[in-house]
Amino acid sequence: MTVLIASDLDRTLIYSPAALALDVPDARAPRLLCVEVHEGKPLSFMTETAAAGFAELTVTPGTVFVPTTTRTRKQYQRIRFPGRPAPYAICANGGQLLVDGEPDRDWRRRVAARLAAECAPLEEVRARLTATADPTWLRKERVAEDLFAYLVVERHLLPEEWVKELTEWADGRGWTVSLQGRKIYAVPRPLTKSAAMREVAERTGASLTLAAGDSLLDADLLLAADVAWRPGHGELADSGWHAPGVTALAERGVAAGEEIVRRFARAAREHGVPAAD
Repeated sequence: MTVLIASDLDRTLIYSPAALALDVPDARAPRLLCVEVHEGKPLSFMTETAAAGFAELTVTPGTVFVPTTTRTRKQYQRIRFPGRPAPYAICANGGQLLVDGEPDRDWRRRVAARLAAECAPLEEVRARLTATADPTWLRKERVAEDLFAYLVVERHLLPEEWVKELTEWADGRGWTVSLQGRKIYAVPRPLTKSAAMREVAERTGASLTLAAGDSLLDADLLLAADVAWRPGHGELADSGWHAPGVTALAERGVAAGEEIVRRFARAAREHGVPAAD
């Protein structure tokens, strides 16, 4: 009996300084654990309570935790989670499947073949992004794992009409656009977290799949899981997104991350997985 837990990371389990509180009053500020340092600066955090619960999940027999992120492999490997290292990790929105930290080459070949057959090439989408982005709000333009592109922007200067027009243009070419904090992602529609989660579920023989996520790029993951949760913040919450089997939590910020870990542990126990010794 195996329970597979596939969770988004940023703004779901871990939080940058800018996303920590999300309206949590100062008097209720939780104790935090830094789980990522980049260029000498603390970058991502969990509450100490969430970290302790997470560490227990990683050593619970019958439970397989699978970090599931849009981050590149290099960005993901900066994170230092408490507990046992994950045997599987899904990076680049499903484009990279890591097994004991190493990329699965067969999975990458399968992904590449599907993208070539079902959507416009990355070069076309990237050209559109760079040609239409305004230097007054554009800060960076990046390509991730030769799979998708994203922009880092000044959110308060970003015109809503530009995002809407890009979304409509990309949709006709088999791509999805997602606005998350200061980043705008353009991702091929066949490149999904859910496909990679199903692959891991098959390899592990999972009898129950649990998931959590906050953005449009997590929607397919939540729909594919047997039971799922979304926090009270993020792209899905802002749009009022709901679906059968997906619980919308009231908690926001790091408090949501803490509650998601609790829900994972409770669902695993209800499925018959014993708590760690």
